[in-house]
Amino acid sequence: MMVIKKKIIGIVIAFIAVLILTPVCFYKLVESKTADKLYDDVNSIPYNDVGMVLGTNPNTKYGKRNPYFYNRVDAVEKLYKAGKIKFVLISGDNKTKNYSEPDVMRKFLIERGVPAEVIYIDYAGFRTLDSVVRAKSIFGQTKMTVISQKFHNERSIVLGEWQGMDLIGFNAKDVEVKRSKYKVIAREGFARVKLYLDMLVGKEPHFGGNPITIAEGNPQTELNINK
Repeated sequence: MMVIKKKIIGIVIAFIAVLILTPVCFYKLVESKTADKLYDDVNSIPYNDVGMVLGTNPNTKYGKRNPYFYNRVDAVEKLYKAGKIKFVLISGDNKTKNYSEPDVMRKFLIERGVPAEVIYIDYAGFRTLDSVVRAKSIFGQTKMTVISQKFHNERSIVLGEWQGMDLIGFNAKDVEVKRSKYKVIAREGFARVKLYLDMLVGKEPHFGGNPITIAEGNPQTELNINK
């Protein structure tokens, strides 16, 4: 019986070790693969015609201002006014009539001085994979700047490589969280495990759609898909 118990304990310990180490390994893998494609300084980042900002809710679940949202808006404004991008593609969630991340972000960007005619919107960017894949399949982009927090940009760039895209990331200011660094790494690590599983099985976006050309003189006239 003692031998059996020791084997069971050994199996449980091994399982726990794998459960802990796997997300950490994937976290580091994605980090190392994208280190030379991330920029914090607006002056040093190369120019791309299009910058895609990844949407999020302007408010937290407690009804407060979401700093992730406002920091991304700040980053887009900096890039555009510095002449580092010509067009802005906002990709976010618009599942219902009363919830549209892209519409709110578009409003704030226009208030910040980004012209409406250079802003394009993907209302079916329900998750990072959808945003990146649709940027190529719907909006025809193969070379682009992704704008979000560092951890988000890292995943986007890996997805872009999977799609044969040349992406770089401009890191919006990160947000201080009360959770420990290790909890954040674990959460993001599991997201990166899922990232590789999605790529392995060839996960596709929730929706397709007709091609939309991002170009001067061709503004996106039809806005919110739920209106």
